[in-house]
Amino acid sequence: MKKNVIISLADSNYFDLLKELIESIKSFKESKNTAICILDAGLTEDQKNILKEKVDEIKSAEWDIEVSAFKTKGKEWLKSQVSRAFLPNYFPNYEKYLWIDCDAWVHDWNAVELYFKACESNKLGITQTIGPGYKIMSKVNWLFGKFAIIKSQNFKHAMSSKIGIEKARKLAFSPHINIGVFSLEKNSPIWDVWQKNLNQTLKSGKIFGSEGLAINMSVYIDEVETEFLPLNCNWIASNLLPKFDEINQTFVEPFLPNYKIGIMHLAAGIWKDNQDMRMNRDLKVELDTLEGKKILKSLRHIS
Repeated sequence: MKKNVIISLADSNYFDLLKELIESIKSFKESKNTAICILDAGLTEDQKNILKEKVDEIKSAEWDIEVSAFKTKGKEWLKSQVSRAFLPNYFPNYEKYLWIDCDAWVHDWNAVELYFKACESNKLGITQTIGPGYKIMSKVNWLFGKFAIIKSQNFKHAMSSKIGIEKARKLAFSPHINIGVFSLEKNSPIWDVWQKNLNQTLKSGKIFGSEGLAINMSVYIDEVETEFLPLNCNWIASNLLPKFDEINQTFVEPFLPNYKIGIMHLAAGIWKDNQDMRMNRDLKVELDTLEGKKILKSLRHIS
């Protein structure tokens, strides 16, 4: 019986990305001891039949917290903003859970091992979106040259969700935590804390971003025990492009010591000529190499 599981979710539009994530996991021999489970948020029957040959379980994602039908109409994929906080309810037969968004893929198995290690003793394993080369963390509007209106991601979502000004201020300059990759043990009390906060953020705020705000609240306000993993464990390429190591044919961090990217995450898209690489795998962007060259390359997983 497999004890560890990697879970993702997709609708029909993200099916190709989901397949690439699964292929990237299975490209490592170590993955044989790890289950792969999928939450269906609008996959076609043909797509599900293809996946059945590749994964351990597929379950339909539900609205685990009641949300206004007006907000959800025609947007089944938004279930990902709720269901991630209830993974043991869907797949109860595992001990450690690693969530990876379907627009991400595994480049180095060491990152997977780190996430499973990070969540031991009921901790949350997760990565902050801050690191070397990040030049702007929050946006500010200046009034009369000296009064600042904060526009950080955490603060903006907190205010729209009406969680209270004191909580919003506490989150304002806290490094944002991306919920696209995280790990938790089955019996961790953090699930309950997260669900409590998610109930609150969904009441007044937008569905999209509500789950991320809830986990930021859990970490920075409720102070759940957290193991912060390095940036290469959830490399959000739209924030900072990697470099490419031509000798080893690997993506690496752009600054010394150029650690290998563990999980490549295309969150928010990689855009060129008004096209998103998530929707067009032929799209390429210019990357610097460790050898001092510039090359055009896709950041999608190549099997």
